[in-house]
Amino acid sequence: MLRKGPLASGDIAAAFDMSWPTITGHLNALKEAGLVSPEREGQSIRYRLEISAVEEALAFLMDLSGTGAAKEEDRHD
Repeated sequence: MLRKGPLASGDIAAAFDMSWPTITGHLNALKEAGLVSPEREGQSIRYRLEISAVEEALAFLMDLSGTGAAKEEDRHD
């Protein structure tokens, strides 16, 4: 959802069939992991996807699975 741009926490919550505290907990976990960043807009908080953090996480997972650049370089040595 956040790939298209920042969204208010209420808009994110409306997309899921979960309680507000559950959504808040998930957003806080994503924030603590550096995957999203909050920004205040008036009385609401909008969340923005941190692409660089997501890219790093994907690269790490690809390396673990043997499909990343580090494994590719190892095969050439």
